[in-house]
Amino acid sequence: MASTETTPVQDAGAGNGSVEAGLDALETATTGRPTFRQTFVNKILPPIIALGVVLAVWFILYPIVDDPSKLPSPGAVGSAFKEAWLAGDLLGYIWTSVSRGLLGFFFALLIGTPLGLLVARVKFIRAAIGPILSGLQSLPSVAWVPPAVIWLGLNNSMMYAVILLGAVPSIANGLVSGVDQVPPLFLRAGRTMGATGLKGIWHVTLPAALPGYVAGLKQGWAFSWRSLMAAEIIASFPDLGVGLGQLLENARTASDMAMVFEAILLILFVGIAIDLLIFSPLERWVLRSRGLLVKG
Repeated sequence: MASTETTPVQDAGAGNGSVEAGLDALETATTGRPTFRQTFVNKILPPIIALGVVLAVWFILYPIVDDPSKLPSPGAVGSAFKEAWLAGDLLGYIWTSVSRGLLGFFFALLIGTPLGLLVARVKFIRAAIGPILSGLQSLPSVAWVPPAVIWLGLNNSMMYAVILLGAVPSIANGLVSGVDQVPPLFLRAGRTMGATGLKGIWHVTLPAALPGYVAGLKQGWAFSWRSLMAAEIIASFPDLGVGLGQLLENARTASDMAMVFEAILLILFVGIAIDLLIFSPLERWVLRSRGLLVKG
C-alpha cells in the first residue's frame, strides 16, 4: 500500500514553490487600463482646480489693487490674446521662439553629450574643466548676452551662442552625474562580454547612466529656454523677428500690462508644453524600463 505521507523536505519545497508562485503572480499582475474617470480625477482635475484657484485670486486682487497699469483684469489679458490671434501674430510669436529654442537645444545636446562623457571618463579633463562646468552652470544666462552681441552682432547666431552657453554645462554635468552612479559591476560585466571602448559606452555606460542624463537634459532645456528669453528681451532687433521675449520687451516699452501678462503666460505655456510632450514621457519611460514606475 502506497504511503501518502510527505516528508518535511517535500513540505518545505512545496511551501517555497507556493511563495515563488505568489511572488511571480504579484510581479506579473497588471492593473489594466485606467478608466476615464480615474484619468480625469488623477491627472486632469488637479491642474484645472489649480488654474481655477489662480483665476479666483486674480479676480479678488484686481479690484483691491484698482490700478490696471499694475494689475490688468483677466478680461483685458483675454482681449490681448484675442487681438493677437485675430491679427495672425500669436502663433508667429510662439514659433519664432520655439524654433530657436529647440534648434539651440539640439546643438547643445550634440556638444554637451560627448563633453560629459569625456569629463566623466578622463580624470585629467575632469580635474581641468569639471569645476569650470559647474561654475558655468551657476552663472546667470543673461550675463552672456552682452559679450555675445559684441562678438556676433544682433543676429540669430548670437541667440544660439547664448543658448549653448546656458545649456551645455547642464547637459554635460547631468551625464557626468549619471555615469558616476553606474555600478562598477555593470562595467566589469560589459568588459567581460567584450563591450569595451565605444561599444562599451554605447551598450553599457549610456543606458546605465540614463536617469542622470535625462535629468540633465531636462535641466538643459530649462536653461535653454531661459537663456533664449534673456537674449530676446535684451537684444531685441526688428530683423530678428518678434519672439516671446521681444513681445515682453515691447509690452514693457509701451507700458501695456495686459500684453506683459500675455507674454508671460505664453512663455509659461511653452515651457510646460515642452516638458509634458517631450521630457515627462521620456522620464517615465526611463523609470518604467527600470521597474521604478508601474504602467497604468
